Amino acid sequence: MSEFHEKNVQEEVSELETKSATAARLFDIRRIIGGLFALYGVIVTIAGLTASDADIDKAEGVNINLWTGLGMLVLGLFFLAWLKLRPTVPPPPPVDGVPADQGH
Repeated sequence: MSEFHEKNVQEEVSELETKSATAARLFDIRRIIGGLFALYGVIVTIAGLTASDADIDKAEGVNINLWTGLGMLVLGLFFLAWLKLRPTVPPPPPVDGVPADQGH
């Protein structure tokens, strides 16, 4: 019975580690920042493309929405590309029950 219980606990720990690594990748700050900047960049770029002459005259002839939107879009795509090229690496598994970052 003890061997069965120990095996069951090991399976649960393994499952929790997998869920934790998945959550860490899902909530990576680069994904959140990149997604928000890309989304807002698209919205502001569309606002810049549909700007009236009066709006452009208010900004002294510069289509500020277009340039800001394009900048935000580039920044958002940079963060998403960074996430894709350098994904989050899960921490190494514990050795003898001691996590790797808590060495002796």
